[in-house]
Amino acid sequence: MNQAMNPYLPGWEYIPDGEPYVFEGRVYVYGSHDRFGGPLFCMNDYVCWSAPVEDLSAWRYEGVIYRKNQDPMNPSGRRCLYAPDVTRGPDGRYYLYYAFDFRGVMGVAVCDTPAGEYQFHGHVRFADGHVWGTRSGEPFPFDPGVLTDEDGRVWLYSGFATRVPAIASGFRRLTNEGGVVLELEPDMRTIRSGPTLLFPTKKQPGHFPDHAFFEASSIRKVDGRYCFVYSSQHNHELCWAMADSPAGPFTFGGTLVDMGDLFLHSNTDERKAVNYLGNTHGGIEKIGEDWYVFYHRQTNRHSYSRQGCAERLTRTPEGGFRQAEVTSCGLNGGPLEGLGRYPARIACQLYSGQGSARYDIRFPRLRLAHHPYFTQETPDGEQTDTQYIANLRNGAVAGFKYFRLAGLQTVEVELRGRATGELLVADTPDGAPAAAIPVRLHTRQWTTLRAPCPLPDGDRALYFRYKGKGRLDFRAFTLRQHRTI
Repeated sequence: MNQAMNPYLPGWEYIPDGEPYVFEGRVYVYGSHDRFGGPLFCMNDYVCWSAPVEDLSAWRYEGVIYRKNQDPMNPSGRRCLYAPDVTRGPDGRYYLYYAFDFRGVMGVAVCDTPAGEYQFHGHVRFADGHVWGTRSGEPFPFDPGVLTDEDGRVWLYSGFATRVPAIASGFRRLTNEGGVVLELEPDMRTIRSGPTLLFPTKKQPGHFPDHAFFEASSIRKVDGRYCFVYSSQHNHELCWAMADSPAGPFTFGGTLVDMGDLFLHSNTDERKAVNYLGNTHGGIEKIGEDWYVFYHRQTNRHSYSRQGCAERLTRTPEGGFRQAEVTSCGLNGGPLEGLGRYPARIACQLYSGQGSARYDIRFPRLRLAHHPYFTQETPDGEQTDTQYIANLRNGAVAGFKYFRLAGLQTVEVELRGRATGELLVADTPDGAPAAAIPVRLHTRQWTTLRAPCPLPDGDRALYFRYKGKGRLDFRAFTLRQHRTI
């Protein structure tokens, strides 16, 4: 069996907003589909990936499952398909819910299998026939989360906190007061009741203090109760809330994961985030005996090329979840083997000598010129894994968690660039280095350098810190044990 690493899909694939589901012994992930280097969110058609429950390293590409132009409101394909969700309906078929960027309309597609090609089924509408979101004053349809309960009732969640320009939604004035719930008829598209506000934004009374709803609705049944997952006002964390009824009221539980490991160990300072911050979105699922949270990270110094990651969750005695830290081995079931070659793209921590920064949609490249970032050599859609870390400058750190070291003696790194200095290797971010790899490079070709690295045995993180002049690209590292005779 191969090992599972974060991001869990190939380096050339960009699937954010991942919603995981177990159907008939396989884990299927449904998400939006970013374009590497694209100028907008979610520019590509929906695709699906799946893996057997017993081997979360063996992901299989299921192909395109729904195209932008299949919806009659988008025949040109100009509108982008934002974060979707899927449920198995009371009739046993699979229903895909989606929204077109900020148009303010929610569509539904249907398929007889989890990952076949879905066909347009309709738009979510009220009993009088008018489509939800086509009248001013209605809650803005966005980021669907859907649940088919054991009793056959279907619940749809939605919401967004930021005001949408009227021109984006056809000059309708839709409301953005928070997350709402609706119940659907068995036809999976007609509203039986709602929408009802459940999760107010930070501007509304009754919100969750310091973790108010922002977007990214997701819903699961956990031990007979209803667990709502969402992205908070901070935008870079996923939170959870629990209720005894799908219609609420919900009680705030805590943070599931934060891409910068904020809120862990009482750290709330974004300047001390261990990764570059941006939006995140995902869901939880029980796979085998464990619960996992799926989320995404940013690459390429912007928010439009995001990749899916996942972490195993720990339960609390009360039936909730503790916050997971970001790792390189999320779906692996434990640390990675402490030998062999690993791509640098699985770094779970990345920041400059001045710390990390927050990505946004305001073309931050100039502001981030001295920061490292994940990128790739090949264009979008080319199924060749050429991803690497670019632009390591003085003080920059790439961290990897965790490895089960046993007899480690040497570390090799694959680098290129124009740089003079050393690459220090330690098992803590600021610890004494176990290895110092001399760097004197002036080349665009990948070059292998090595040094002794006798770290003690055990489950350890690895941190690579560059100290010197110039800048490096970092493609991979290899851990080698002492050779015995």
